[in-house]
Amino acid sequence: MPPETISIHYLQPSQLYISEEKIQQIRQWFDPHDLSFFPPIPIKVLDDLLVMTDGHTRTVVALQAGLTELPFVWETDELDWDMYRACVAACHEHGIQSPSDLLARVVNPREYQEKWHSWCDRMQEEVRARR
Repeated sequence: MPPETISIHYLQPSQLYISEEKIQQIRQWFDPHDLSFFPPIPIKVLDDLLVMTDGHTRTVVALQAGLTELPFVWETDELDWDMYRACVAACHEHGIQSPSDLLARVVNPREYQEKWHSWCDRMQEEVRARR
């Protein structure tokens, strides 16, 4: 039985930037005509949104290849949903409401570390401090 698919445009990202380096790594194995090796995008309904919990770079690569639907799975891990809410709120503040909004937010590895990883570290500290 093939995996279920979903329109990419229904998905809410939980990430602000995409690594150019990671895109290059995915392009080495990605085949837009054969998604049998494409790991499904994990999603979770969070505050009435279909939030991506992982797979942002794979989704951007698929968009760049012209795909509009991808296989998905429902997230079953108990993740820190307060942190994901903070990430989604930041995405909305930056106008990121669909994976297509990430196409203009591809950055080099140094910028990815500075802009995304450093932001995540600060956000996690803030969320923990509010608990």
